[in-house]
Amino acid sequence: MDRSGFSVLILAAGKATRFKSNRSKLLHRLAGRPLGEYVLRTVFAAGPERVSMVVGHQAGEVEKAFARPRLTFIEQKRQLGTGHALMVAREELERSRAEDWVVLVGDVPLLSPDTLRSLVETHRQRRAAATVLTFEPDRPQGYGRIVRGRDGRVRRIVEEKAATPAERRIREVSSGILCFSGRKLLAHLDRLTAANPQKEYLLTDLVEVLAKQRERVETLSVADPSEVLGVNDRLELARAEHLLRLRKAEALMREGVTIVHPEVTYIDDPVRIGRDTVIEPGVSLLGETRIGRHGLIGAYTTISDSELGHRVTVRSCSVITASSVGSDTVLGPFAHVRDGAVLEPDSRIGNFVEVKKSRVGRGSKARHLTYLGDAELGDKVNIGAGTVTCNYDGERKNPTVIEDEVFVGSGSMLVAPLRIGRGAYVAAGSTITEDVPSDSLALGRARQVVKEGWVKAKKKKS
Repeated sequence: MDRSGFSVLILAAGKATRFKSNRSKLLHRLAGRPLGEYVLRTVFAAGPERVSMVVGHQAGEVEKAFARPRLTFIEQKRQLGTGHALMVAREELERSRAEDWVVLVGDVPLLSPDTLRSLVETHRQRRAAATVLTFEPDRPQGYGRIVRGRDGRVRRIVEEKAATPAERRIREVSSGILCFSGRKLLAHLDRLTAANPQKEYLLTDLVEVLAKQRERVETLSVADPSEVLGVNDRLELARAEHLLRLRKAEALMREGVTIVHPEVTYIDDPVRIGRDTVIEPGVSLLGETRIGRHGLIGAYTTISDSELGHRVTVRSCSVITASSVGSDTVLGPFAHVRDGAVLEPDSRIGNFVEVKKSRVGRGSKARHLTYLGDAELGDKVNIGAGTVTCNYDGERKNPTVIEDEVFVGSGSMLVAPLRIGRGAYVAAGSTITEDVPSDSLALGRARQVVKEGWVKAKKKKS
């Protein structure tokens, strides 16, 4: 199909009262993106000449979230229905040279570009004034029914509130996505009225207006009804999330990623994972996370907006946020890496180790019960169990610099600001408050005192 010659109008002005939220429902997160982002990506992938979005409730926030080249915003200051949104957009419709206009709601995240293109192609082949994308759900409650005459032609779309008992038994329903002849849409738009149970100007009433003028109204049945699943409340948001996450998992598995239990694995839409990486159950991969090849992400790990190299092992119950992990690194279990931390290749971060806003050099290791905050570790550094970089003095965060091949003994307190020179040793149990020169041994602990027989004497006294 020639992809030129049609434009798209997205309806995104409503308050979505069923969502029971102070925010526009299009701004609610869905599998890592705002809900409205999915329709926009679908629309632009379909290749229209122009794309416009009618906004109203929280218009400023919606425009800020979705602004991009080739997208025009039209504000509907009073929300008087979907048909009223077209009236508000009339000037934009008139400015467009597009032969046809696709009008759709902004809350159908599973819609595909191919379906939009098929809708336009069917519309043109049948020389229709309007073509409705329809489907047959298991439960048609809440959807507008497609009412046909004895000749099989579409006569109107009746909303459930206005439907008779016989009409409510109709299985074919409107998705809320329609393609119009631009010229005929403009010619008949003023015929809309608010004389309906909703007391609103309804987009779907245009079908009856056109049919009464003996214009051709056609339908296209969508092959997969889940494509037009609308998100009108939190329950439907969860259903869409479930379908999107399964779709994402299936796509990754086809690309060579092992996902042990897709139903309990949460992978956001923007996430990218390399071939032969294994994702264990309960893992959450969120935001703009990137994971290389041949990795292993252990059960119940959460990784957000982070980049992992190749052959990285993250053992169970670890958390990585906004950080970078080099290839051949091993983390966890129960490791916490956050706030811009950088782990160079072949480093080791073990159980109950937290790394915050720090760089850990190549081949360096902190295997047990350690906090590294605002620290710079060189290559081949060993951090003993229970070590803490004491980075906060009550007013500001201070840096700790540990140069290459330093050995820090267990239970050490490194009080920043501090520099430990290359090859130095810090004795276990030390509190270090001054810089340590290269190749030195630093001890900062109290002298041990042993009182023989003290316990026996204490017992005798008591």
